[in-house]
Amino acid sequence: MLRFVAVLLLAALVSVQADMFFHNPRGSNNRLNEKTASRRNNNRLFDSQNNNRGGYNAGDAKANAAANERQQYNMKYFASGSSGESHMTVEWTNQHGCGDNDNVNCNVVLQYMCQPDTDSAVPETLRNGFATNKQGYMKLASVTEKKNRADARRRNSVKDDRGLHEKFDWYDKCFGRERNMGLFTADQNLKADNGLGYSSSIYTRQNNNGGRSGYECPEERDYYPYWHPSPWKDIAVLVHDTSLCGSYQSASYNVQQKYECVEQYPNDAGRKHWSRWNNQQDCTSNGGQWLAFTNYLEKATQFTSQAECQASSSNGIQYVWGRPEGEEDEQCLVALDAPECLVSPTTRVNHLGNTPDGEASRYEWTLPYFPSGETQRCVMRIRYNITTGDYDPQTTDFKSNGDASPVKNSPDVDIVAGVLTLPLALNTAQYGRTFQDRSHVMKMMPRPAGLESSTIYNLNVRGKRGNLQQTIPAVEYDFIPNNLEIKDGDLVHVQWTGSNTHNNNNAGNSGSGKAGSDRSNVVQLEDRLKNYPLSFEETTMWTNAHVKWIYFQDTPSITAKDLVINLATSGYYQCEKTATCGDESLETKVAANNALNVDLNNAPASYGGALIQFPSGEYFYICTRNNNFTNRSQKGRLLVQ
Repeated sequence: MLRFVAVLLLAALVSVQADMFFHNPRGSNNRLNEKTASRRNNNRLFDSQNNNRGGYNAGDAKANAAANERQQYNMKYFASGSSGESHMTVEWTNQHGCGDNDNVNCNVVLQYMCQPDTDSAVPETLRNGFATNKQGYMKLASVTEKKNRADARRRNSVKDDRGLHEKFDWYDKCFGRERNMGLFTADQNLKADNGLGYSSSIYTRQNNNGGRSGYECPEERDYYPYWHPSPWKDIAVLVHDTSLCGSYQSASYNVQQKYECVEQYPNDAGRKHWSRWNNQQDCTSNGGQWLAFTNYLEKATQFTSQAECQASSSNGIQYVWGRPEGEEDEQCLVALDAPECLVSPTTRVNHLGNTPDGEASRYEWTLPYFPSGETQRCVMRIRYNITTGDYDPQTTDFKSNGDASPVKNSPDVDIVAGVLTLPLALNTAQYGRTFQDRSHVMKMMPRPAGLESSTIYNLNVRGKRGNLQQTIPAVEYDFIPNNLEIKDGDLVHVQWTGSNTHNNNNAGNSGSGKAGSDRSNVVQLEDRLKNYPLSFEETTMWTNAHVKWIYFQDTPSITAKDLVINLATSGYYQCEKTATCGDESLETKVAANNALNVDLNNAPASYGGALIQFPSGEYFYICTRNNNFTNRSQKGRLLVQ
């Protein structure tokens, strides 16, 4: 059998609980809609390795807790246009340190996956789910399984009310495929039999007993770049040593085809979705085809031949002819760029906090441009990987396993030879470790007509209810970015989401308004040092501001006063007058004795968004609810130059 080696991604010291948490977009840490301080199911969608109290609930669209998934709120971002970029500030915290830090070898990998939101041909749709159970899995029981049995297992395993990122077939092929025997596993004894008579890709040094988290493949999770096709697309690799950038970028599935063994069911029943064989020699020797697969942004179905496909690349769009992961036929695909590779933000070891510039770790993501113009349903993923310097993670492989391992479980080490020996609390399953977080499902939308060349910046809200002690390892409320500098003519997409079930029970629930509820709004301040907002008549922020799109009107007709009312009430009042927005106006609701609660208790937890072009100037703004001076201060600055 061929043995092959992958570049190692991961590592960590067992004595440290080194967590990784998304704050924008809001990371789930496997939470969904819990009313408890701790998540209910740490294996709901993925293996995070994080503290159970981390993460944010999925957003609610209205003022009450969602009664089903349709009543949740998916954040909606405008994709980049044909010539205009859309920018999202991605923010996270990681505990064990990274960047320009001599105490740790590390990297951070940012990825995403998308599928067309309107594609009814995709039965396993990306979703948050509504139940906190993980998806079911009826195990692959025989290497000679027939197609009707495989279809029945899939049909009986996947539940509509449970969250889903990777598909059933992705985990099933991981369960059935032999693990990469070329990897470094130290002195760990990985389980040797998945029930089919061999050790498969569900067993890794970090997951030596083959535990399942959603439909994630443990081997793909724990190593990067992965050597097989994957449903994930790379955004960026943030490293402590930029000399590694070339190897990461060239081996990324974004730009390098990956191979997989493809076998057929007996009696010409079609292509099997899995194979035991993980290398060309074993594959072809056992009757399979060792085929190349190509990663892609989206399909370009308008081009039906290779010649037409490759000849159509223009205006920055590169088309490539290739075979999508999990499919049989080659077709025209929109190509991906290599991931950006930068030095990771510098953070202190054992400190779940900020970088030297006073902000949490951040990356400015330029959202992709989808030539089809279809709305996409997406999820974002971040992995934080730390390793010891006791071995070189780039070159250490299976030859250093077992007794040859440079690190050992719970070793006794000589401090003074023959005189003093002390034990180390070392677990080699974690001496090279990956932590992970993922967003809730979001959507990427085509831009409104006429805005293809505009630059868009997303202005969101991070954090959740509670004081510092109650929210950690999440964070308290703030605008993100809270210091936004743009050029005249650029657009700002203001949008946020929140939950109605962020109760911490006995852990406490500090904050204004209804317990357990996230709320935000936007009103102008004269200066960021002040806390009293300006009345509409005193404001400058809204003067000559142009609303290009708002969640309830594709062609906005609202006035500056309407916009102020809308943002100040988190959309509870869409506008001032009934003639403009009907029953959702301030005029109608007040007349019906259905006025806004002053603490925003009856306002929506999520704001559906407004795309605004602001006039030149410097502006300050505040959330009226989440500010009581000494405890919370949700403020922001916008500079339009």
